[in-house]
Amino acid sequence: MMRILYFIAFILLFSCSRSVEDRCFANHHDQTFKSYTEKEPLTVKEILEHKPGYLEITDLKQYRNFKEDSIQSRHYDESEELSEKRWKTHEEDYKVFKAKFSDQFLFSHKQETGNTAYALGRNELGFWLLKIENNKPHAYFVGLSFSHYYMNTLQEQPIIKDGFLQLQGSLVKIVKVDGLPGYDDYSAISDGKLFKISLKELTRDSDHDGYNDIFEQSFGLNPNSKDTDGDGMSDFDDLNPMFTSVKNKFTELYELLLPTYAQTTVDLKELHYTFTVFESDCDYFHQVSPDERVLFSPESDRKKTFYVNMTDVTRGSISKIKKDKTHPDRFYISKSGSSFVNDYSAEYENGKWVLNVIGGIII
Repeated sequence: MMRILYFIAFILLFSCSRSVEDRCFANHHDQTFKSYTEKEPLTVKEILEHKPGYLEITDLKQYRNFKEDSIQSRHYDESEELSEKRWKTHEEDYKVFKAKFSDQFLFSHKQETGNTAYALGRNELGFWLLKIENNKPHAYFVGLSFSHYYMNTLQEQPIIKDGFLQLQGSLVKIVKVDGLPGYDDYSAISDGKLFKISLKELTRDSDHDGYNDIFEQSFGLNPNSKDTDGDGMSDFDDLNPMFTSVKNKFTELYELLLPTYAQTTVDLKELHYTFTVFESDCDYFHQVSPDERVLFSPESDRKKTFYVNMTDVTRGSISKIKKDKTHPDRFYISKSGSSFVNDYSAEYENGKWVLNVIGGIII
């Protein structure tokens, strides 16, 4: 019996080591970097069929269409003087939100009710409902992507009404603009919609960690545990909340290629709602100790969360590692952004990585 157990343990150990190898290292037949392929835009029928269950969508009889709203909101032919005045007014209107949330969001649609102020926030992940109540800030992820949902700049009704977040807008698709790499524009595919979400559903935070359930479900965190990876740090304070960080030479290699940010007076650890999302199954990548918040999405579409599968939330990628067959301490790895791919050779010398750019393209 013991011999059988040892054999099973050996098989499991071998399988795990092989799977780590497969998930993190490209074989010599593979390309080091697999270029990004844009998905086809969803149709109106597909968006409605796959909308989250907590979202109500009704057709409006009277409405501002996407074209009318977007043209007016962009202020074409506006003088520099008027543009500066409008910007200063916006800064003054949202200075309380900026003080509480820093530059984590674009702010719009402010509404004040008693000792509570609301606004709609938008960042790379999608739309958020922002609330400042008794001087305490809260941010609730809405779970609606700007890939499919456009919220009118001019709302005819308050955004908070009768226990609901309600927003007028359109269903849209992203269109690429020729000659402007990395720049997206939008086109309406169905105008005149009212999007409604119950505040009770939107603000639910089952594990009381600071992230609402919709956010955690959207990105693969555990809404019933405030410490998804079990490392002793709450998801709200953990820069890598999905996986336990581990120090080894390959996690250090991935850390070298993580995005870097310009010097700022803001502590990146305090930017609780700003994440960079990577698509990777590599254990070494998962185990990084980043300087800013990261989330990971599986490579297989069938393993991704509903939201990530519907929404392009990744803005860059770091490839698998490729070994050099003749030099055991030399490896190859690639990093991509919205308009570039850089290829590197990486050599581990005296306990440190030395990176050299050996190629790349501008997309």
